[in-house]
Amino acid sequence: MRKVGLLGGTFDPPHLGHLFIAQEVQHRLGLDEVWFIPAHEAPHKVKSHTDAVLRLEMVQAAIADNPIFRMNPIEVDRLGKSYTFDTIKLLQEMHPNTAFHFIIGADLVESLHTWHRVDDLVEMLTFVGVGRPGYELVTTHPVTYVDIPELEISSSMIRARVEQGAPVHYLISDAVFDIIKEQKLYAER
Repeated sequence: MRKVGLLGGTFDPPHLGHLFIAQEVQHRLGLDEVWFIPAHEAPHKVKSHTDAVLRLEMVQAAIADNPIFRMNPIEVDRLGKSYTFDTIKLLQEMHPNTAFHFIIGADLVESLHTWHRVDDLVEMLTFVGVGRPGYELVTTHPVTYVDIPELEISSSMIRARVEQGAPVHYLISDAVFDIIKEQKLYAER
């Protein structure tokens, strides 16, 4: 059975923290691949700043040099709010010989009790929790914890820095920065 990590999010934009988390979890758990799954519309967040097609393009650019990383547009293709339960159900139908490991930050670990059909989800996959500054890895649901160095990088911080004209060179890949620059994303509105 293949072991695949799933890293979901809006990726608006994808940053080196996302890539670092995916790499560390893949290495520590011996996963065969990590799939990045951009949400069309995340149920727990406000609407994305950037169109889904551009976010897919940025994720593809960010992961292009890592043969173990893949992008799966399943949630963008489905449109509407992206509930993890629906995504996992579809992925299991499409990939029956795959054990999925859903990678989440400590902020989401703490809120697992609010997730749509979380009791079903814990039977369908393995949740993998990683630390995030300012949050504890506390939940009553089963989570495999992977201790990795915490990087204080967030998409909202990058958007703010771009808007302010501050450098983001060592926070995102050059390929992602090229898209941001070309498309004039996050610039002062």
